[in-house]
Amino acid sequence: MAKLIYSTLMSLDGYVADERGNFDWAVPSDEVHAFVNDLQRSIGTHLYGRRLYEVMRAWETMDTLPDQPAVVLDFAAIWQAAEKVVYSRTLQAVSTARTRLERAFDPEDVRRMKDTSDRDLLIGGPELAAHAFAAGLVDDLHLFLAPVIVGGGARALPDRLRLDLELADERRFANGTVYVHHRALA
Repeated sequence: MAKLIYSTLMSLDGYVADERGNFDWAVPSDEVHAFVNDLQRSIGTHLYGRRLYEVMRAWETMDTLPDQPAVVLDFAAIWQAAEKVVYSRTLQAVSTARTRLERAFDPEDVRRMKDTSDRDLLIGGPELAAHAFAAGLVDDLHLFLAPVIVGGGARALPDRLRLDLELADERRFANGTVYVHHRALA
């Protein structure tokens, strides 16, 4: 059975974007990016909400832009090879390969994907992840804590959530980013 992993870059005070929707402070260093790439290799399917999909779809053609660093080209290849499911009531169509559009998040459908997949699933975007947390579907959290406090904005984790965790891994990067991997306890 595959795991459902929630992974995000976030400020130290728990936001994925500031009050203006800005997240330029979360751009990973090459060291962090290479680490993320290695984690992404086990992912077979990405689950996205509309907003995160609209950001991530740039990876569909990132490898065609001139002078891209090796770490960027590596991530583009990993991302392009994965299946993607986009959950949106407003998006008319998807524009990337290996991508399907769903109108609503269905916990039972995600359970079936976990049961039948031989590769892990990654859920991205805090609003979509909140549905997965509420349904008890999230197995692992991969959080990258950026050395910045933004004071408000889009929260990385849902409010009013109780989830007991165990620390599985941690790492500190030269740019001050800290990675923590927690597993949900049953």
